[in-house]
Amino acid sequence: MKELLLASGNQGKVNELKEILSPFGFNVVPQKHYNVEEVPETGTTFVENAIIKARHAAKVTGLPCVADDSGLEVAALNGAPGIYSSRFAGEGATDGTNIDKLLSVLEGKPASERKARFVCVIVFMRHADDPCPIICEGYWNGVIATERSGDSGFGYDPVFYQPQLDKCAAQLTPAEKHSISHRGQALKQLVAKFKELGI
Repeated sequence: MKELLLASGNQGKVNELKEILSPFGFNVVPQKHYNVEEVPETGTTFVENAIIKARHAAKVTGLPCVADDSGLEVAALNGAPGIYSSRFAGEGATDGTNIDKLLSVLEGKPASERKARFVCVIVFMRHADDPCPIICEGYWNGVIATERSGDSGFGYDPVFYQPQLDKCAAQLTPAEKHSISHRGQALKQLVAKFKELGI
């Protein structure tokens, strides 16, 4: 099984990448395994932040590295929280406080104004100076529910409602979620690129 270094300290992301990539022969190892510290996400886009994280971990370890940057875009909020999804409620925010703020700012808005999408950008860098990193993107459309449902997943999953399934993301099994989620889509593209390039 090939080891794949993940530039993330988010245990939810680590778990999801392990579940999705292990059938393809990849053992996902979080950066803390190599004592890599978190790096400030100073980019203004998902792509920039993913590259910053991948480059940092690759530079510290000398290993090829994959990084994920993802977030929630709400149409009525002009795409917010976007790249600030994990700290929407401020520094030190938790999944719970972020959801509380989101529900608060959308209070009273009809379903037509609660459309949202999850975005995921996955970057793979062969080394810190890789001039042509692999970049894959995935999107998952939905609606922000008025209250939480389910206890699976992480982040905004309890309020990310899927009308066609009549469930929130947190009510899906891991397999159901991976088959349609933004991260699942981006990782499928990455695996296809790996096969194409013989990685």
